[in-house]
Amino acid sequence: MGERKPAGWRTPYFLVEEERLLHNLEILRDVKERSGCKILLAQKAFSMYSCYPLIAEYLDGSAASGLYEARLGKEEFGKETHVFSPAYREDEFDEILSYADHVVFNSPAQVKRYAAKAKKAGKSIGLRINPECSTQEGHAIYDPCSPGSRLGTTLENFQEEQLEFLDGFHFHTLCEQDSDALEVTVAAVEERFGRWLPKLKWLNLGGGHHITRSDYDRERLIRIIRHLKETYDLEVYLEPGEAVVLNAGFLVATVLDTMYNGINLAILDTSAACHMPDVLEMPYRPPLRSSGMPEEKKYTYRLSSYTCLAGDIIGDYSFDEEKKVDDRLDFEDMAIYSMVKNNTFNGIPLPDIAVMDESGECKVIRSFSYEDFKGRLS
Repeated sequence: MGERKPAGWRTPYFLVEEERLLHNLEILRDVKERSGCKILLAQKAFSMYSCYPLIAEYLDGSAASGLYEARLGKEEFGKETHVFSPAYREDEFDEILSYADHVVFNSPAQVKRYAAKAKKAGKSIGLRINPECSTQEGHAIYDPCSPGSRLGTTLENFQEEQLEFLDGFHFHTLCEQDSDALEVTVAAVEERFGRWLPKLKWLNLGGGHHITRSDYDRERLIRIIRHLKETYDLEVYLEPGEAVVLNAGFLVATVLDTMYNGINLAILDTSAACHMPDVLEMPYRPPLRSSGMPEEKKYTYRLSSYTCLAGDIIGDYSFDEEKKVDDRLDFEDMAIYSMVKNNTFNGIPLPDIAVMDESGECKVIRSFSYEDFKGRLS
């Protein structure tokens, strides 16, 4: 295994390890082959398109949530391009049709407004449904089935007469979950919408499936997919994001200063707000190599950023040794929902993007500069 901290490299940077990525892709290909489903990359989680040629050797296409993702998927990934949006813009829709193979609408009103045009353009049309079955705990921001959700059409609002336009249903209800949650959700889908499934060509089970996690029950997932295919004669799609690059990426940062104010503090050259916003939004505590929970090891530090935001705190960690200026830290599982959500608040530079190939050689794919910050402003 190569060195994740090549001499002379400026931090922070994201590093994706091809060996770990390939491990995940092999698992996904096995699920595809044994279940008969198709699997798409959810670009909203991971859009490092330099990796797309490799991923495309294993997966069937990409899923997009907006115009630019759709274009990126079409131009850089190829194969099938699926697009969903809670509401399409009229001034973008024709361009989206030029990229998309599947177009999924969120509501009967959107179907009424756009489906005929999409059908005429030869696209496969879907409707996102809301089975009103929440299996999540602890992060409502990522729960599409929470009360009052705008995501998907409930049974009460479904319009059966629109089936003439529809080739499939789409639902996305999970977040970092096992297949037992999918099983509960599929039962709810069958209860509410099952009478129409035999009339459709495909069913998209969305994302949130942690398929490549070591303790994920893949046998149950395969049984669920086979049941849907055999019972309703449907093509079944999955569109995982995290599962594709789970544990395959790192964010490498450097300690800039240490302080004490009732607790040991370490200021890093990275930022939760800028470089890993899910830490604050979800919230969650990102894994960090060679660290422990607070007080588990001899020295506990609160890791924070060099932005001016008081709450830009990554979390509390303990270490065997004191942290010193220029020490480097490896945050784990940082390929997902990181690069795609970065921002330049305070003029903080964006982390470089790098890859480690199977031989252990590291290469910077993209570096950012002042011009990237300035170019977003006016």
